[in-house]
Amino acid sequence: MKNINRFDKRLEVIPANILTLIASIDELKGRWTAGANLHPQILGRLKQSVLITSTGASTRIEGAKLSDSDVEDLMRGISMQKFKDRDVQEVKGYFELLKNIFDSWQSIKLNEGTIKHFHQEILKYVEKDSFYRGQYKVTENKVQMVDAKGNIVGTIFDTTPVYLTPIEMQELVEWTIKAIKDKKYHPLLIVSNFVVEFLKIHSFRDGNGRISRILTNLLMLQAGYLYIPYISHEKLIEEKKQEYYIALRKTQITFKSEKVDFIPWLTFFLNIILDQSKQAVDLLNADNVEKTLSGKQLAVLVYLQEVKEATPGDISENTKVVRPTVNQVLEKLISIKKIERIGMGRSTRYRIL
Repeated sequence: MKNINRFDKRLEVIPANILTLIASIDELKGRWTAGANLHPQILGRLKQSVLITSTGASTRIEGAKLSDSDVEDLMRGISMQKFKDRDVQEVKGYFELLKNIFDSWQSIKLNEGTIKHFHQEILKYVEKDSFYRGQYKVTENKVQMVDAKGNIVGTIFDTTPVYLTPIEMQELVEWTIKAIKDKKYHPLLIVSNFVVEFLKIHSFRDGNGRISRILTNLLMLQAGYLYIPYISHEKLIEEKKQEYYIALRKTQITFKSEKVDFIPWLTFFLNIILDQSKQAVDLLNADNVEKTLSGKQLAVLVYLQEVKEATPGDISENTKVVRPTVNQVLEKLISIKKIERIGMGRSTRYRIL
């Protein structure tokens, strides 16, 4: 029980500033839940964009060189001969697995089998790793920092030895499942503890960082943070890559001491989630919603910006959008305070606010 209790010990006393961060995140979570009435088509477009952005960012953190536009071309089936085969193979695996997480998170159960399956999926196109896919490491590894050119610039810390890896993974997963079920701690504390411990164990020969971000998306969605597919967590990590490595190191080098310092990592992780939450809520603001309108919604809005006012019939004729859809679009634009209704019945007209 000693190793399991160490997780409880590090969460026993949480500083007031951390609790304030958590409260701010949950306030934004509540605003998203209350105000998230974006059209499914808009959400679909946002999710597709995040899949590309997150895939590019997560693989670049590990040293790949594909840009977001390269990732988009790749997923459209355009050949990427100018890049290393491994980069292309890793991108395809990450994209498909993340899409599965976004689409099916409610039916996925956290356990060691799931984590090993994720590893198999993320590397399923990487031919060189076929022997190691879905299996815990059999040789020692280290967490190393990679620069913008993909070169290793230093070792951050030593990881769990091979012979202890299965035991520590079992303890971590069992503790996490129980902590979520018992609701003993706030979900953000549980997720952040899982991630930092998973990265310390470094249970696979390769792909640990990417798997940690996949699991973060899954656990955050299952904890009720439903905006996760619409703002890229991976991109925020990439933008603060040096801070990410520093926070990991500051916490993980204390794991062998009597007093684990969980706060550097927890502070970094929660600030990333806070930024993600703020950006999600920003999507609900009228000024930003315009950027996420569907093609037909945008066509109606642009037409109304060009004329003083118009009837639904005028709008349908000039935008080539069928009348029932025009009516739906008008209600949407009214709800986000972009237009207003004038008159009633057959004389009803619409104009820009």
